[in-house]
Amino acid sequence: METTELKHEAPYKGMVLSGFLMLLVLLAIIAGVFYSFAALTLSDDAYGMIVFVATLAIVLISLGFMTLQPNQARVLIFFGKYKGTFSRDGFYWVNPFMVKKKISLRIRNMDVAPIKVNDKVGNPVMIGMVLVWKVKDTYRAAFDVDAGDENSKITINTTGQPAANGGNELSKALTNFVMIQSDAALREVTSQFAYDDEETDSQGITLRSGSSEIVEILESKLNDRLAMAGIEVVEARLNYLAYAPEIAAVMLRRQQASAIISAREKIVEGAVSMVKMALNEIEKEGVVALDDERKAAMVSNLLVVLCADEPAQPIVNTSGLYH
Repeated sequence: METTELKHEAPYKGMVLSGFLMLLVLLAIIAGVFYSFAALTLSDDAYGMIVFVATLAIVLISLGFMTLQPNQARVLIFFGKYKGTFSRDGFYWVNPFMVKKKISLRIRNMDVAPIKVNDKVGNPVMIGMVLVWKVKDTYRAAFDVDAGDENSKITINTTGQPAANGGNELSKALTNFVMIQSDAALREVTSQFAYDDEETDSQGITLRSGSSEIVEILESKLNDRLAMAGIEVVEARLNYLAYAPEIAAVMLRRQQASAIISAREKIVEGAVSMVKMALNEIEKEGVVALDDERKAAMVSNLLVVLCADEPAQPIVNTSGLYH
């Protein structure tokens, strides 16, 4: 009967026995061998046959044991064919001819070190992120990512301890794949936005002001890139954002100049409103009658006092109003 070969993740439906039960069988075989040597009188050929059969049985039974912790899975392969994924935690025994690839389904962190990228307007910026990911499709993770290539063992420079330095070859390959694709996605998203608004009235999304929108776009790009390997992005967050060192000083001065201009505009706006209020109150209360020339002088003096960087020095006028 011809069976259909699986091309996607599916639960393993083959024979699975308790590991403790098969452990008792294994101990019983070992005890039987010792009993045959101690209590039975057999020919040398018979003893040899018993040893051969017992050794073969012990080896085959031993190869079938597997232990799974919570959030771990085994991809079972029978002579090159995918037979399913087994993910129940515990101690089990399966067909000893099965290849049992262990895959972790646990959440993993990755600290992507700051990289230099040109933003939308061409300014070099340093940007880094923290990525939280896990394996979602064990079939894709096991068969769509090459774990045998020596290039998959390259260590990417990160501020944290790279997971590619330990674990089995599949774990190394997955970690390296996530590192490279995360770097590419971060570069792609960064190049689509400016670091900051060039114009004060701009309402566009920038890397500095649109953190939530940037994160959503980044997570979407990462999921698109990592889905081919059966990996799901749980969360992605920017943890470092700054201008590159070669332009940081210039951009700092530009930001300071923009801040000063904005502050001056606010001061002038407030001063004008205060002068207007003062003139209206004087005229309304009839404190003194001022012609246009005196009003202009009063406006000039008030603006100097209100807009000056330092406190104005008072001058007492001992003469008349027009002297």
